[in-house]
Amino acid sequence: MAAESVGSKGTALSLPVLPLDDEVVLPGMVVPLDLNDADVRAAVEAAQAAARSAPGKPRVLLVPRIDGTYAGTGVLGTVEQVGRLADGDPGALIRGRERFRIGAGTTGPGAALWVEGVRVEESVPEPLPGAVTELITAYKALATSWLRKRGAWQVVDRVQQIEDVSQLADNSGYSPFLTVQQKVALLETADPVARLKLAAEQLREHLAEQDVAESIAKDVQEGVDKQQREFLLRRQLDAVRKELRELNGDADGEAESDDYRTRVEAADLPEKVREAALKEVDKLERASDQSPEGGWIRTWLDTVLELPWNERSEDRYDIEGARAVLDAEHAGLADVKERITEYLAVRKRRQDRGLGVVGGRRGGAVLALVGPPGVGKTSLGESVAHAMGREFVRVALGGVRDEAEIRGHRRTYVGALPGRIVRAIKEAGSMNPVVLLDEIDKVGSDFRGDPAAALLEVLDPAQNHTFRDHYLEVELDLSDVVFLATANVLEAVPEALLDRMELVRLDGYTEDEKVVIARDHLLPRQLERAGLSAEEVTVDEGALRKLAGEYTREAGVRTLERAIARLLRKVTAQHELGERELPFTVTDGELRGLLGRPHHVPESAQDPAERRTAVPGVATGLAVTGAGGDVLYVEASLADPETGAAGLTLTGQLGDVMKESAQIALSFLRSRGAELELPVGDLKERGVHIHFPAGAVPKDGPSAGITMTTALASLLSGRQVRTDVAMTGEVSLTGRVLPIGGVKQKLLAAHRAGITTVVIPKRNEPDLDDVPAEVLEKLDVHPVTDVRQVLELALTPATRTAAEGVPVAA
Repeated sequence: MAAESVGSKGTALSLPVLPLDDEVVLPGMVVPLDLNDADVRAAVEAAQAAARSAPGKPRVLLVPRIDGTYAGTGVLGTVEQVGRLADGDPGALIRGRERFRIGAGTTGPGAALWVEGVRVEESVPEPLPGAVTELITAYKALATSWLRKRGAWQVVDRVQQIEDVSQLADNSGYSPFLTVQQKVALLETADPVARLKLAAEQLREHLAEQDVAESIAKDVQEGVDKQQREFLLRRQLDAVRKELRELNGDADGEAESDDYRTRVEAADLPEKVREAALKEVDKLERASDQSPEGGWIRTWLDTVLELPWNERSEDRYDIEGARAVLDAEHAGLADVKERITEYLAVRKRRQDRGLGVVGGRRGGAVLALVGPPGVGKTSLGESVAHAMGREFVRVALGGVRDEAEIRGHRRTYVGALPGRIVRAIKEAGSMNPVVLLDEIDKVGSDFRGDPAAALLEVLDPAQNHTFRDHYLEVELDLSDVVFLATANVLEAVPEALLDRMELVRLDGYTEDEKVVIARDHLLPRQLERAGLSAEEVTVDEGALRKLAGEYTREAGVRTLERAIARLLRKVTAQHELGERELPFTVTDGELRGLLGRPHHVPESAQDPAERRTAVPGVATGLAVTGAGGDVLYVEASLADPETGAAGLTLTGQLGDVMKESAQIALSFLRSRGAELELPVGDLKERGVHIHFPAGAVPKDGPSAGITMTTALASLLSGRQVRTDVAMTGEVSLTGRVLPIGGVKQKLLAAHRAGITTVVIPKRNEPDLDDVPAEVLEKLDVHPVTDVRQVLELALTPATRTAAEGVPVAA
């Protein structure tokens, strides 16, 4: 061995390096090393060669080598024995002695790396301070707790016997839970007290982690034990129930209700549906009782088995009887009644000739009932079902924004349900009900999809015989269902959806029809609700007509029914207070005392000086709103040339199309006004203001073109517009009157408002066929092609004064 030399920091030795890959040896530890490792063998052989010339055991420097890098501190080790390891390989037993700090490299025998090592001096105060004694006691307690958990009782006694601080700290090198970095930190800590503190902290952290892991493992084990116990108890419970059923003799019936396979095979299902159901039964039999899939399958099978796959109502082919039912339950609505009668006649014809199913499709129908509120669209669906002898189901679509509401949810979702169409079929208990899709124009769309797009397949007669619901995932035949969709505003229904339905318009009731509805339907219903009988209170026809004409003004009859209800409440209250005796007959003269003054007195019934058209520049037009037809007034004025700039001002919350119509009317009068003997110079020098009253209501469309032209012509000529005249039509730059829509609704509105003369475009004359005959009898309708004709009809006659020659209203 090389000679020792004494330095200021300790003893320096030349030692062969024995590198330890990912391993650390602390002083006091005894470790076996495999001599098959070239570095280990070279270091041991070099130490043995050096020991031959010096007394003592061969010595090596055990240095940790982490990722190819040597630590700065190593341990002097002595080779205690060289022999065979437990597995038969050659090995050496080496004991760690002291810490040495690695110095410069040197030379030595053998192939090993030789370095100069300096002994690290350790100092422990004598006697030990109280703090160090407490640290020793705490470390021993922590080590004892950890060793007892591992069952190492012999090691506990050995640790308890160690009193040296340095030896006690280095003993933690045997701990298997320490990482290489943690052991290197212990190795490089020279102060024994600091090293013992570090070892105690490492052991304390490990015990805390172990406590958490044991707590988690305990909770998991308790959960597993609970599931196993519950599983065994359920199995025992099933066995007990089976024995009880056998003892009571009802095993067959109970088994049949629980056995889905038996139920599927006994059910009258279509072939493809049966195959799908049996596949799900196979999955159910293989599924565990604890698996959530079992619940999904059971719910799906229950839904499939509850659907009326082969149940159909027998159509009532008494065509005259069906028409009588419709007439008895609804007054008017001739278009719908005619369409339903035609449908039944065709169904009867096909049935007689054996053409019930053609190409896999049956003879269903898809109708869209479009009209203002209160005209009976919803109640008509129930009457149609009654007339046909079918079940009736109403599906409210107002405010629906989720596409899954129509087509259903995927059944893997929690709480999945079939769509509303499938639920309607299930509720009806028949495959050919009358399904009313109420308020289809109120369907919305958002991030969950577009329900209107999901309705495309439902309402397509060419596709709905193979409708697939997302929940069912089997084909459902909807081709025999009569779908009635209701809407207030046609423009709100998507074009693709509207193309799949047959459009039937309900444009409102005439005053005569309202009187009939009130007498035959509304009054009996409200008498019953008020607790009165027909013998106690009678409302004559004059009172009903005044209620419909002056107290209400609407396309439908909802407000009329509320007025009747209010009238009957007044009579009932007066009778209970002793102010009126029954029986009592309500006449039109009694209405003012019961309901107050009328709210909708016709313009023609007012004082001539109070009418809107009493001054030049005001004309009466006709419009269509979501509540049906309505009367629209147009007012025009000219600004003072000194205070107002030339130009056109429009007010009344008008749309772009209506603003353009006003520009066209103004341009026509500027270019052609001289021909009409109008002072068109005022239109160039003075500002023109056109206003539509009811400014809070949005207005748009081209049909007020001739109305604005007439109002401007009246203003310029000083001639008033006739009170009894209303008009509708689009105007062109050349003065042509172009066709518009909604003629029937507009004429009904004119009739309700007391108008007697109506001007319409000539090309809209065929639309008069849709107007009820009793309305046409009371209206003087003038189809026109040119604005000049409109002005001749609408403006009052003019005379010229002899002095000034200015046109003046006669």
